[in-house]
Amino acid sequence: MNGSFALDKANAKLWGVCAGLARYANIDTTWVRIAFVVATLIGFGSPVLLYIIVGLVAPAA
Repeated sequence: MNGSFALDKANAKLWGVCAGLARYANIDTTWVRIAFVVATLIGFGSPVLLYIIVGLVAPAA
């Protein structure tokens, strides 16, 4: 873990939530994005709401 979580605008596709989470957990961004898509399909879209909330609340790096 690399300190505190922040959005990663440099590697962002939308708001940088997945890229920020990948940097925080020190894993590849692709795996976080794949996990997000799978979670969205299994969770009936609720991870999208979580993504929006984190994108609005978390600080940018």
